[in-house]
Amino acid sequence: MRVDGKVVLIAGGSGALGGTVVPAFLAAGARAVTADRSPSADHADGRLALRADVTDEADVRRLVDEVIRTVGRIDVLVNLVGGFAPGRVETTDLALWQRMLTTNLTAAFLLSKTLLPHMKERGTGRLVHVAAWAAVKPFPGAAAYIVAKSGLLGLINVLALELNGSGVTVNAVLPTTIDTPANRAGMPGVDPATWARPASIAETLLFLASDEANQINGATVPIGA
Repeated sequence: MRVDGKVVLIAGGSGALGGTVVPAFLAAGARAVTADRSPSADHADGRLALRADVTDEADVRRLVDEVIRTVGRIDVLVNLVGGFAPGRVETTDLALWQRMLTTNLTAAFLLSKTLLPHMKERGTGRLVHVAAWAAVKPFPGAAAYIVAKSGLLGLINVLALELNGSGVTVNAVLPTTIDTPANRAGMPGVDPATWARPASIAETLLFLASDEANQINGATVPIGA
């Protein structure tokens, strides 16, 4: 799958999943721009790494303006921003609740909202988010996380309706537990054979960002068993 010449803004590109996704997009011909609170110091792979807090509306506007001013346009958003925290409803304090909503839902809202005028004016664009299979099939013990990811699915469904016919699409992947070193260390007794492989996530994101996916809007693709 190729995305030659496309300007791809990858939010959260310095995270664990970004370590697979960013190289995959670069190898597929993208001009990758990553946005993180603490960007990677290593820019040898050719990415443009920018500092931004994508949970802050003013900073998201500044980021988008900077990318457009520097590179000329933004063709694709790949939103990898997210976070997990355990806790049942009765043991979840307000700070954790708000942190899960802000990280997993508000960031996606702000990025999408800010990019839409630019993409709609050009008549083309891809918004691609990483949600979670847990939003479809919840499990006990991660209330705030699951509610936030469920909200992200709602946002994607609403956006798909609003964007119909605009040339801009919105889609998402729904990984199960992602096979990262941190998750393996945190769950040593669990068999990771059914976990979502970062390479599979990257391949699916590439497809959803590509021209071949121009008729796909509102899709939520499960990854992992």
